[in-house]
Amino acid sequence: MKLFKIGVLLVALFGVQLSFSQEQVRSKKEIEKLLTDAGNSFFNLEVDKSLKLSKIALNEAHHLKNDALMAKAYNIIGLNFEEFYDVDKGLNYYNKALKHANLTNNDSIKDWVNNNIGNVYSYRKNDFKTSLKYYKKALYFSEKIKDSIEIMYTRLNICSAYFATNDFKNGVGYLNSVKNFITNGDQLEAKISMCTLYGSYFSYLNDNGKAELFFNQAIELGVQNKNQLLDSYVCDVYNDYSTHYKKNKDFEKALYYLNLHKELKEKVYNEERTKKVKLAGSEIELEELERQINKIEGEKDEQLKDLKESKLIVLLFVIIFFILLLLLYSLYKNNKFRDQSNEELKVANEELKVAKEKAEIASQLKTQFVSTISHELRTPLYGVVGITNIILDEHKELANSPHLNSLKFSARYLLSLVNDLLQINKIEENKITLENMIFNISDEIRTIVDSLEFIAVKNNNKLITKIDASIPEFVIGDKLRLSQVFMNLVSNALKFTKDGEVKIIANLDRIDGTKSFINFQVIDNGVGIAKEDQEKIFEKFVQIERKEGDYQGTGLGLSIVKKLIELFGSKIELESEERKGTTFTFTIGFESDEAKRNEIINNIVVDLSPTNFYRILVVEDNKINQIVTKKILETNNFKCTILDDGYAAIDLLEKEKFDVILMDINMPIINGFETTKLIRKKGYSIPVIALTAFDKQEITEEALASGMNDIIIKPFESARLFQIITNLINKKNID
Repeated sequence: MKLFKIGVLLVALFGVQLSFSQEQVRSKKEIEKLLTDAGNSFFNLEVDKSLKLSKIALNEAHHLKNDALMAKAYNIIGLNFEEFYDVDKGLNYYNKALKHANLTNNDSIKDWVNNNIGNVYSYRKNDFKTSLKYYKKALYFSEKIKDSIEIMYTRLNICSAYFATNDFKNGVGYLNSVKNFITNGDQLEAKISMCTLYGSYFSYLNDNGKAELFFNQAIELGVQNKNQLLDSYVCDVYNDYSTHYKKNKDFEKALYYLNLHKELKEKVYNEERTKKVKLAGSEIELEELERQINKIEGEKDEQLKDLKESKLIVLLFVIIFFILLLLLYSLYKNNKFRDQSNEELKVANEELKVAKEKAEIASQLKTQFVSTISHELRTPLYGVVGITNIILDEHKELANSPHLNSLKFSARYLLSLVNDLLQINKIEENKITLENMIFNISDEIRTIVDSLEFIAVKNNNKLITKIDASIPEFVIGDKLRLSQVFMNLVSNALKFTKDGEVKIIANLDRIDGTKSFINFQVIDNGVGIAKEDQEKIFEKFVQIERKEGDYQGTGLGLSIVKKLIELFGSKIELESEERKGTTFTFTIGFESDEAKRNEIINNIVVDLSPTNFYRILVVEDNKINQIVTKKILETNNFKCTILDDGYAAIDLLEKEKFDVILMDINMPIINGFETTKLIRKKGYSIPVIALTAFDKQEITEEALASGMNDIIIKPFESARLFQIITNLINKKNID
């Protein structure tokens, strides 16, 4: 099957009248006019005139050093050589055209030349794999400039290449995608091509009725053809029709259309026209050789110039050598000023000490800032998590709501993210330790997918998960840290992918003793990461510039991912290619021993039977947190009293008896530490639990010194709070 190309050549040749800069307008206009005339001559089969005009245009373009004009001229020369004389020489000129086109920002020229090179490999060399590579490059540029005509012709070319290899399944999609555009348009050659391709497609399906209907339509359209060069394509319509009848063993009709093919081919490709191309092309080749010779002569002159400069460099080196000797002598004499220099160094050291002290003060201020921000963020998060739990408790029908579960998960994830973002220095100093929790890998990944579905919908992406069935149902590890890793990787993949897919894959890599090592992959087919940027994306506060969009972020995500995976005792690997996508891979070992799972479960069991009616005094000034804490306690058979400040709590203790006090730290009038000191000073031994949003490491020492019995950080797991309350009350009763 001959591949479709005439339509693309039409657009490429007449497209030379595109806009150009205002510099040297007259000269460029003249060259553009020459190229337009050369294109018209080519389509009228006046090949000697086409080549002569192209030669003049090429010389002028070289004089102006205009890569766009040179690319257009080489493109037309290549067309003449390929069509009527020497395919390999035609390909050589196309490659020259592509070289100059790639030096410009003109995507239209890149589209034309890639299409023409694809035609050479498909139509002339039958190398369809290579042709598809060039056609798809052409499609990329045509879609980039949103040229509907170019997109249509390029898709027809791709379809023809697939059909030529009998890959009708892949080819017909490209054909169907432009059917309506061609049918409603006025592109005669496109309609002929479409009918011929559909004829071949239905012939392949053995639907002879439809096949012959489309071939006949192609021939009828060919009768309307007024362009001599398009006869070369109509010629091949006859050949495809002959092939169809030959396949169906109708040899009489096959011979009839084969003869029509030969007659029209002899009309277009005759010996006289080939001689004209050869003669006119020889002049162009001679001028190309002269240009190469001039280039070599120029390089020779440059080498001679470099040789002279080398001699000058040697002379300069000798001079510099003597200057260095003088400098050494000068340095020798300057040794006597060494004592003075030492004194200056002492002064500098004192200044450095002062600078160090200032840096330490700045570090303390940073730590104080981190602590304050941490407290201020955890406090509202406690309200979000608590209110979500209240909704779930009061509306059991929402227990399986993916939206509510995603809200709860996102709040917990945000808490973890806040902690890590604000305490990145603690991660670096290995002050973050992983927790052991029992969880299901598949459930955690599904929760992440549900939480990020809105990003996928926004960018028209598909989120795909593949979980190995051989992974143990439950494993032990830090599920929040693992979720944070996936949230960063998957959300990044979704943001940098449009109209594509993001895969989350988990496979059991190996089992070593009681540990199951699971290999995770996050794969996307998005914009990819340039090779030179792949090392620095894991650095803090680094964002890579991208042309496809404006992506915002802190620049900490991948840095945290890398450090968290290192905490798991693993490392993350990256494979990426621009415009093809990115793959992140890492392997983590999780404890899967059943005995250890049971031990963890037993440690978190809390006796919350209805017979325990403990009275709890909550000292908390935040109204939302009061509601959340009260709801948690009363839902689990505790009687709760709420007070806004520490002095009111001390007054109430003199009147009523309570089993436990939950004490906020950061309160107006009097803080939690001072309140607890006053309680102990008055002789009350009631257990006091600090219920705070401050980091535990920052307040543990002061809390214990004030007389507090334990600390729990907001937001918290209810079971953990009840376990601490029960343990403290039981201990007090024993004492």
